[in-house]
Amino acid sequence: MPALPPQPLSPLDGRYRAQVAGLTDHLSEAGLNRARVEVEVEWLIVLTDRALFGTSPLSEDDKARLRALYLDFGQAEIDWLADKEAVTRHDVKAVEYLVRDRLTELGLDGIAELTHFACTSEDVNSASYALTVRRAVLEVWLPRLEEVIATLRELAEQHRDAPMLARTHGQPATPTTMGKELAVFAWRLERVAAQVRGTDFLAKFSGATGTWSAHVAAEPDVDWPELSRAFIEGLGIGFNPLTTQIESHDWQVELYDRIRHAGGILHNLATDIWTYISLAYFTQIPVAGATGSSTMPHKINPIRFENAEANLEISGGLLATLAGTLVTSRLQRDLTDSTTQRNIGVALGHSLLALDNLQRGLGEISLAQPVLDADLEANQEVLAEAIQTVVRAEIAAGRSQISDPYALLKDLTRGRRVGADDLAAFVKGLDIGDAARERLLALTPRTYTGLASQLVDLRHDAS
Repeated sequence: MPALPPQPLSPLDGRYRAQVAGLTDHLSEAGLNRARVEVEVEWLIVLTDRALFGTSPLSEDDKARLRALYLDFGQAEIDWLADKEAVTRHDVKAVEYLVRDRLTELGLDGIAELTHFACTSEDVNSASYALTVRRAVLEVWLPRLEEVIATLRELAEQHRDAPMLARTHGQPATPTTMGKELAVFAWRLERVAAQVRGTDFLAKFSGATGTWSAHVAAEPDVDWPELSRAFIEGLGIGFNPLTTQIESHDWQVELYDRIRHAGGILHNLATDIWTYISLAYFTQIPVAGATGSSTMPHKINPIRFENAEANLEISGGLLATLAGTLVTSRLQRDLTDSTTQRNIGVALGHSLLALDNLQRGLGEISLAQPVLDADLEANQEVLAEAIQTVVRAEIAAGRSQISDPYALLKDLTRGRRVGADDLAAFVKGLDIGDAARERLLALTPRTYTGLASQLVDLRHDAS
């Protein structure tokens, strides 16, 4: 059998490419190399701005031409780096050679020796990963999560007064509203989103083993730690002053655990919506031309939620591996983090794909209130909680002599279906005050929702 033409191995680069394309600008190999060029160029500018080693500050025009090396980074640079790395067998060294080559083209050979000055590869890498992960998370992944949260908020508001039978342990329980249940997910996700937004994306810039040894040897009178801090913070990321050869990756561990946590909540959302669809609480809005089953024409499968569920499981597994691997480095440095970090985009890609499916799925469902109402009507026994609680209050107030209201209601309702008329007759015969009796007689499963509607208004305080 002849070989196929070159094909993407990952579905993220094939079938689902359009849904995750926003991440490739940052978390692809090309995106990483562009950030590396950015770090190298900005370090050159910092060194010359301070007129170190006999240099003079560059003109604004020269700075602009230098910055164009990463601002206009494209296919020519991608190809150049691929060819150079094939020779050097070292990705960061290839980037250094690219910058040197372009300095020659720009007539700036005089500062060529300051390219990658006193840097270990991990100085450049840690800054580059902080930049690319920060941009991917805050500019691509987090806005998509916030879209899902906003949609949940809209649905929660829309269905805030839609009474629904709750199910605890899968059994009929005290009614709620669909809006309140959706608001629970929004609240949970808002909390984790705030944590993600507050991530301190850190980099180091302190040389081969984190001691600034080469820096001090070259120029002992410079406050290198402060200069490094100013440089890194000038890139818009945080500075880690105390490291080995690598930045310790603790911020990444924290971030990936938070994203995995969000994924767990989203997975819970996907399975709950799927279950509500299976209960016919939600109907699915047909999409013109779509086929639900190859053999059963009537079917509309909840594929958006199933797809999200699976992708969140893949993402969660990868994020757990990233966090578990990156937290450890043997002595002053080993290379396990290198391959691991190249899969950040894969982990976030599956999460982003899940968010895309959830967003679309939430837009393709409609609440079937008559089904919810019928379910409530068929489960009058859920009012037993209200009745025994009111009786207990009446006993405490001295308006009842009933000895064990819980047992009384348990005998009436446990394991049995009780009709509305049966409950009304039972309430009428209770030894309680008239006001309490009238309150209970007016109560129905549809109205026994407590403060569910008002709870929809609660928002997580990000502060």
